[in-house]
Amino acid sequence: MKIKKLNLSKYFLIVFGLILVDQVLKVYIKLNYSLTFYGDPAIIDYGWFRLLFIENRGMAWGAKLNDFIPFIDDKFAKLFLTLFRIIAIGFIFYWLRKSIKEGANSILKISLALILAGAIGNVIDSVFYGYLFTESYFEVATFSPGNGYESLFFGNVVDMFQFPLFTLTWPDWIPSIGGNEFTFFEPVFNIADSSISIGIFLMIIFNNKIFLKN
Repeated sequence: MKIKKLNLSKYFLIVFGLILVDQVLKVYIKLNYSLTFYGDPAIIDYGWFRLLFIENRGMAWGAKLNDFIPFIDDKFAKLFLTLFRIIAIGFIFYWLRKSIKEGANSILKISLALILAGAIGNVIDSVFYGYLFTESYFEVATFSPGNGYESLFFGNVVDMFQFPLFTLTWPDWIPSIGGNEFTFFEPVFNIADSSISIGIFLMIIFNNKIFLKN
């Protein structure tokens, strides 16, 4: 029983550590810089790596739920997405706890810990940031609980990392995109996003070991 409790604590320490690093960086960016708009200089720019300050109101890649279901109100779409994330956290927490107790494969437990940490990190932004921080448009936000830019559950997720490793121009003969520029990797993300992506990647790569049946 003591071994299982120690095992449980180890994985939740990983979750807590990742959430802490993610939130410290987000709050630092939020309280020291205004939003980075297209064409603005980056906070840090090494060419292949840029530190920016972007706020994401939707899902991955900046997509919103009402981009796919256009008749849904923007606020309802945001609230639905936040509530869905909270429910997903409950499911992932249960899965991780169950996997630890049953002595599941270590890669599965690490993957779930990474995904759980990332999901909680982004949900904290969505639930609390709008309530806790003032606006970041053309000004540096301040910590002002109750006087923020939005109400609870309607905050934006803070993103900051970009790795534009190279840019190329598509050949003119390619339909639709010919002549257009393409930058790899252009999306802006945060530590929580990275944690989720790595966790999912590990589950895909090692799925035979993780889900091995007797």
